[in-house]
Amino acid sequence: MDKPSPDTSPLYQTYARAPLAFERGDGVWIETRDGRRFMDLAGGIAVNLLGHAHPHLVAALTAQAEKLWHTSNLFEIPGQTRLAERLTANTFADRAFFTNSGAEALECAIKTARRYQYVSGHPERYRIITFEGAFHGRTLATIAAGGQAKYLEGFGPKVEGFDQLPFGDEAALRQAAAGPEVAAILIEPIQGEGGIREVPAAFLKLIRELCEVNGLLLIYDEVQTGVGRTGRFYAYQHSGVAPDIMASAKGIGGGFPLGVCLATETAAQGMTAGTHGTTYGGNPLAMAVGNAVLDIVLEEGFLDEVCRKALLFKQSLASLADRYPDVIEAIRGEGLLIGLKMRVPNTAMIAALRDSGVLSAPAGDNVVRLLPPLTMTVEEIRTAMERIETAAAGFSVPAERASA
Repeated sequence: MDKPSPDTSPLYQTYARAPLAFERGDGVWIETRDGRRFMDLAGGIAVNLLGHAHPHLVAALTAQAEKLWHTSNLFEIPGQTRLAERLTANTFADRAFFTNSGAEALECAIKTARRYQYVSGHPERYRIITFEGAFHGRTLATIAAGGQAKYLEGFGPKVEGFDQLPFGDEAALRQAAAGPEVAAILIEPIQGEGGIREVPAAFLKLIRELCEVNGLLLIYDEVQTGVGRTGRFYAYQHSGVAPDIMASAKGIGGGFPLGVCLATETAAQGMTAGTHGTTYGGNPLAMAVGNAVLDIVLEEGFLDEVCRKALLFKQSLASLADRYPDVIEAIRGEGLLIGLKMRVPNTAMIAALRDSGVLSAPAGDNVVRLLPPLTMTVEEIRTAMERIETAAAGFSVPAERASA
């Protein structure tokens, strides 16, 4: 096969990248190689939970890097035990398995649910109920779980064992949950890629009830919603409907690759020695950063402050939508997981925001996602609002021209 010409990138052409290359960041601010500064409200797609170059995270990573990077899970890793203890103490869970990413955490969650049914005497129970509009990752299993045709196309037969239901369809859920081959129900408390669509608490309660009645496990995908993003440590805590298994990633590493599958003692009973593993997952570097993130997020009053700033931001955005109803249809989300449901193409708005000095991310249902660091200040929110309004104003048609 011929090699590419010198002016062709050797990278896979799987991303439609914006023509920006960044050099450094500080908090909500990020700077390109040529000195242009932006407010980063994309957050590496909900990853940079505490902004760029947070001094506590930098210090933790630097200190660990000078001591030990990697040993593998053939040996004990004290940082894993500490992080697991803190996560289980502050959630429903009893057990934790550390990974490098959200997709790996979901793979572990799926395997945990199937293995639970197997050791409970129900090997025929392996199917997972999921919901349309969901996004659970890019592995062959997780694209099958998400069920979106655009991610499945061209990769051969869909991995067996996943059944998508219409979002919010109670009748379909009741019927599917009674199936003899069903092992678990997998859902995002708030669909991120699907358009910042919140699942009503009543629907989550119904899922929990059906799991109890039918002997199923409830799995939450909190890869995007976890670790304070919605104003609670995990989004399920808003409804009080706890899962049996949960996948977490993105913000938990504050920018360092880190994921975790959390589970109750009962749900994890089948995950015995040799049933699952990872080479890099839970390495000392990741554990140092993950623990540093929790130092801040679990500090008394921190999440209360996130809620206060989120309310200010959303109220300001709601006022903006009132002033530009021909541009912004609605404001969605919880905490600092915010969606702008657009009347103009979301890609056009993202480009306009970039021209105004703000980075954002797309989502389904023609939504623009705003995922700022939880440390963003009130003054920075005001600055961001000025820039967002500049972008919105560029699409608005004055009333006198609209009626002409």
